[in-house]
Amino acid sequence: MRWAGHVARKGERRSVYRILVRKPVRKRPPGRPRNRWEDNIKMDLQEVGCGGMDWIELAQDRDRWLALVNAVVNLWVSLNAGSYVTG
Repeated sequence: MRWAGHVARKGERRSVYRILVRKPVRKRPPGRPRNRWEDNIKMDLQEVGCGGMDWIELAQDRDRWLALVNAVVNLWVSLNAGSYVTG
């Protein structure tokens, strides 16, 4: 997510930005939706209570974006902590 914020601040004209937000062209197996990296970012933001917000606009403010990235990482760590203890 930190990288996505960096790319969003670079702007729409950069090829890496277009790759981040474009729809995949290749076919997927039946029953599996086409996912973009952008879709995963939106799901992560929704998990920390920022769903529905424009992530590209949020990424323009580095401090706010870093706080969101840290919240997502902390959520991942807390969700996966049990697997290390019981595993």
